[in-house]
Amino acid sequence: MIDRSGVSRIWNRISSISLGTFLFVGGIILLVGTFTVSAALAPSIDRTTKLDYQPHTLVGSQGGGPGWHEYGSVYLLNGTNTTWRESSADSYFDVTQSENGTVLAGFMDSGYTSCGPYESPCTRTGFRVIDPGQDPQVLSEYSFPVRTNKNSEVHDVERLQTGEYLVTDMEYERIFTVKNGEVTWQWNASSFYDAPQDPTTTDWLHINDVDVISTGRYLVSVRNANQLLVIERGEGVVDVINEDTTDSNDANCRKSDQLADYDSDGDIRCGDPDVLNHQHNPQWLGDGAVLVADSENDRVVELHRTETGEWEPAWAVDQVEGVALDWPRDADRLPNGNTLITDTLNRRLVEVDESGTVVWSVRTERIPYEADRLPYGEPVGAPTYTNNGSSVDSPDAGVPGLSLLLVGLRAVVPSTPFWFREPQLGLTLVSALLIAVGGGNRIRN
Repeated sequence: MIDRSGVSRIWNRISSISLGTFLFVGGIILLVGTFTVSAALAPSIDRTTKLDYQPHTLVGSQGGGPGWHEYGSVYLLNGTNTTWRESSADSYFDVTQSENGTVLAGFMDSGYTSCGPYESPCTRTGFRVIDPGQDPQVLSEYSFPVRTNKNSEVHDVERLQTGEYLVTDMEYERIFTVKNGEVTWQWNASSFYDAPQDPTTTDWLHINDVDVISTGRYLVSVRNANQLLVIERGEGVVDVINEDTTDSNDANCRKSDQLADYDSDGDIRCGDPDVLNHQHNPQWLGDGAVLVADSENDRVVELHRTETGEWEPAWAVDQVEGVALDWPRDADRLPNGNTLITDTLNRRLVEVDESGTVVWSVRTERIPYEADRLPYGEPVGAPTYTNNGSSVDSPDAGVPGLSLLLVGLRAVVPSTPFWFREPQLGLTLVSALLIAVGGGNRIRN
């Protein structure tokens, strides 16, 4: 016979098992449902073409392995088909077709034995000259060893009329020119920004782009400061786009141990993140207008200089084909007035008109860094979009916690589907919690 206490214990055991099973099964159903429904409802972004010709697009691909530093390549698209590919580096970045048909590409690669102050084997970064074609060949390379393969790369290189190469350097945070392997000029960011004692030990400024505006005058992207600088050889900084006007922005630039008040004056140079937020690859459209891949704001924005000398958004696009841009890192205004966008974490290239309507798009196998439409490249001076007086919406701040976690997930798993956004991540975490609690409950009982 079973007394009342025995019945109670049996009932509690049945209830516990039922609750554990309910939570466990419910978590699985929620997880499967989240992925199934999201994938089924996601728009198709594989490829689109409304053009009456096959455009040639040169692409620099960062890769897609851990830290995005494997499987890098430079390749040419004829329409949406790959015609050639050079893939001998861990990562490639900015790509430019030279007048003689060769391709300049910023790169980073590992396995070198010539390592300077670092242990062998090591990573080196710099630029390569590539002879394109069915069997592309690296004709020459300029490189130097870096402490780590993370946040130390040369992202951009331009060939000057003097025969010099103009290079960005995130290892020592500078821009410099080199000819015949010798540095002929350099500008150090420490002359303008509070500098750490050794910039090679931290991701300080992340200088990621330099373009020639005119002879001896360069447009420089300082990612971690949310600023663009105009630098003149012999003069230094002559203009700042998105100047630091308040201390309220400083937290944005201090995150992840980026900028800091190294000189203890109570201030750092940090631009307004609602204007630019960790941007890439600005294009000088002409005096008073610049087009920028506003990466952490997940948009492409055109900034115009106002009568007061400030720069403000005049046009922006933050979604294409119903899919929000995800950390775009390049935008080029084409001679036809359209804009070519490298939508990095969605792994796609898109061309849109002024209204944001797609006219051409293609998915990429790996994570793209930058793309140029040939034969134009990224010209200085291009059509601008007229500010019709309507305001550009402030960028979406995302979902606190989840947005940052999603960025980390995409960094570790670059193949994360484009439709997996904050809602899907939140539901996945809830599912995992239900499965863990339910499973634990079943094991205990």
